[in-house]
Amino acid sequence: MPLLDHFRPPLTLTHTWRTFHGTWAVAIARILNAGVLPPGYYAAPFRDRDGPIEIDVATLGSSVSSVAQESAPRWAPEPELAVAVAWPETDDVRVEVRSEDGDPPLAAAIELVSPRNKDRASAREAFAAKCADHLHHGRGLVVVDIVTTRRADLQAELLTTLDVKEIAGTPEGLSAVSYRSIGRAVAGRLQVWPSELTIGKSLPTLPLWLGEFAVPLDLEASYTAACADLRIRQTG
Repeated sequence: MPLLDHFRPPLTLTHTWRTFHGTWAVAIARILNAGVLPPGYYAAPFRDRDGPIEIDVATLGSSVSSVAQESAPRWAPEPELAVAVAWPETDDVRVEVRSEDGDPPLAAAIELVSPRNKDRASAREAFAAKCADHLHHGRGLVVVDIVTTRRADLQAELLTTLDVKEIAGTPEGLSAVSYRSIGRAVAGRLQVWPSELTIGKSLPTLPLWLGEFAVPLDLEASYTAACADLRIRQTG
């Protein structure tokens, strides 16, 4: 299913972007939980009251690491960008991956960017700070931006927050970007897998990092499932 414009007519006449993002987050979590995530992990969608969607990936117990690493597929494409970072001190819709050891620790997050995230400088800075906090705590992060009505570059905002200057060649418009942080001390290393998105083209599969290993995040499969759930068809 090629990427459609969910922020302009004709789609906005029948489906709000919030409806689609919520459905897409559920589809992402469902596919991850149906065999992509190793034992001991689960994904759950989370909706901010102001609209952003996040899918969180959590762990299910203290023994999850060894079990998961033994069963996880060895899939790790080379990053297109790898740089040193100095982690800043930091005090929408996302998909989280969590575990079950008391309060389930967050292992990864998938952020579906909303128009509000790109609206004002303060909103962009807050979004970048949240993403930087995920990376500072060693969580895998994927940011998906299909918002066509705002032109802000959130990846550049995040890299600026991390004081990373080497941003040439990364997408400036619609994009899906996977991030992995290595090292949680003051200094660390950031690996980036960027993918430019284009209306009318298919979506990529990106690595979703869970500590020392990654699982494939098939954005095309979840996007197609969400469109089918809402009876959205390709036009033209």
